[in-house]
Amino acid sequence: MSFLDYDNTEQIEKDLRYLSLLSKQYPTIHTACTEIINLQAILNLPKGTEHFLTDIHGEYEPFIHVLKNASGVIKRKINDIFGTALRQSEKKSLATLIYYPEQKLEETLKNESNIEDWYKITLYRLIEMCRYVSSKYTRSKVRKALPKDFAYIIEELLHEDPDRIDKQEYYDEIIKTIIRIDRANQFIIAISKLIQRLVVDRLHIIGDIFDRGPGADIILETLSNYHSVDIQWGNHDIIWMGAAAGSEVCIATVLRISARYANLDTIENGYGINMLPLATFASEFYKNDPCENFKPKIDGDKDYSGKEIQLISLMHKAITIIQFKLEGKVIKRRPHFNMEDRLLLEKINFEQGTIELEGKTYKLNDTNFPTIDPKNPYELSEEESDLLDKLKFSLMNSEKLQKHISFLYAKGSMYLKYNSNILYHGCIPLNEDGSLTKVKVEGKEYSGKTLMDRFELIAREGYFYKNNAEVKRYGMDVLWYLWTGPNSPLFGKNKMTTFERYFIDEVETHIEIKNYYYKYRDNEKVCNSIFGQFGLDPKESHIINGHVPVETLKGESPIKARGKLLVIDGGLSRAYQGKTGIAGYTLIFNSYGLLLVSHEPFESTQKAIKEEKDILSSTVVLEQTVVRKRVGDTDIGCSLKLQIKDLEMLLAAYRKGLIKEQR
Repeated sequence: MSFLDYDNTEQIEKDLRYLSLLSKQYPTIHTACTEIINLQAILNLPKGTEHFLTDIHGEYEPFIHVLKNASGVIKRKINDIFGTALRQSEKKSLATLIYYPEQKLEETLKNESNIEDWYKITLYRLIEMCRYVSSKYTRSKVRKALPKDFAYIIEELLHEDPDRIDKQEYYDEIIKTIIRIDRANQFIIAISKLIQRLVVDRLHIIGDIFDRGPGADIILETLSNYHSVDIQWGNHDIIWMGAAAGSEVCIATVLRISARYANLDTIENGYGINMLPLATFASEFYKNDPCENFKPKIDGDKDYSGKEIQLISLMHKAITIIQFKLEGKVIKRRPHFNMEDRLLLEKINFEQGTIELEGKTYKLNDTNFPTIDPKNPYELSEEESDLLDKLKFSLMNSEKLQKHISFLYAKGSMYLKYNSNILYHGCIPLNEDGSLTKVKVEGKEYSGKTLMDRFELIAREGYFYKNNAEVKRYGMDVLWYLWTGPNSPLFGKNKMTTFERYFIDEVETHIEIKNYYYKYRDNEKVCNSIFGQFGLDPKESHIINGHVPVETLKGESPIKARGKLLVIDGGLSRAYQGKTGIAGYTLIFNSYGLLLVSHEPFESTQKAIKEEKDILSSTVVLEQTVVRKRVGDTDIGCSLKLQIKDLEMLLAAYRKGLIKEQR
């Protein structure tokens, strides 16, 4: 509809007020026309490349390497550009330089005899690489990405006419000047990082940044400085979000998991949380307890003494008992969570050392409960309450932790609808017949998209709400529910059998039944129904999931429902690589279609630099389009089209004299 099609006076006046504001940004016919032409041109550029990663679980070294090498894309582009013009060893060196420019330069300076010649050759190759990866973007977008110190000279080199006779002289003069003023290294570092940035236009993290691995804080610091990223919360993220909000049960859970995987470095060194109070408490109340079932799961790279392992085991058991007590309080406080079956402490016969579950009696393998009052098993002792106060104060006053959790809220959500894809970590809760599960929240039933929306709103209230203590408390309880609740879209199981795994030997009690979603995720009809929930076209849309590792060793495929649903948890975390047989997936969505890249295990950053050992990655083409996707086919394109429509209305208003040009 053009501006002149409006015949409603009120609507015209409304549009005029908006167009008058728009005219301040585009004060003349000329500026409005120029912007329309620019935006129309952008619509016809190839769409930016999106990368999808999930279930990082603190494995910062392979994750950061995958970011730096763009899941193998940089190496492929080096092959595209230089083909047989470079030896394989030269390609490896160039790739490593782009990934780790500071460290690789240091190595090169030690070994290179003719450094000026090396600078000249390297600069040429880097400029060629940069020109290639920037070709799909507008000059304006590339300009915004340029490092400030070298913006002008890089732009000159990128747009240098290759047919110029004096091109070599031009390069030589630049190199001589850079070397003469001792800026060669800084220039190479800047352009290498620019290449890394341009290769990936948008990064999607499908949940579970925290737990198991040693560097969740490093990963979040990296992501907070990344140029374009969004995060769909995972259950391991949500429990940390609850802990940072001040939820005591979430705090206990976070510390238990950290002790279980001997990952207290993230707590203490990463976030500056004082663990001395817990160590002191555990040593006092569990000092004669061998805590056999609480020995930490130690990664092969970690080196702990016997005394350290024993202390962590004591801390592990102490905080676990506190967690069970706090869980009982939440379950009793929120009966609509329907989690009464997890009130296990009251089912223990402390005299006989047994517990009754589902009509059957089991012998406990550990009966030392020095802090539990059998008559009131969920009551915290005075010492436990004091300990929790100290831990809570420490977490809530960790500046770095609060910064990272605020980032998770700013960039994160329960789900994301983006470029015809729906991204979420776990599941959409389903019934046995494949229909959407209705979940009662605050007296009202929600399902599918509305359930996800409601949970997200409450999760935000649990962290941000300050005006009403009960609203915030309920929000914090829901954050815990999202970690472990039977209808949590982030958890996706009927129960979390934490107690049973610690205290009961019979494996039958350890079973956690997955939500029916996992039965139906290979069903096209069900997937189409989910697309309908989110207003997506089933013919061109995909569901992108993490959470459950793909057991490729058993022949499982990450591709479900004939490509409608993609599970991209391939075991970036070492803890799952025994199941997956690989070390992670990256899903790549570029202008030509969808690619699934599987990664082999990453040895170390040190070897990647010194021995130029890259991650071996294999690529499978999932979908390939005949017609290349353009910006106009994306969500950003829809936004640009609306901007063009508004500008055309402004143009009509100028030409009819309804708004005066500002000259």
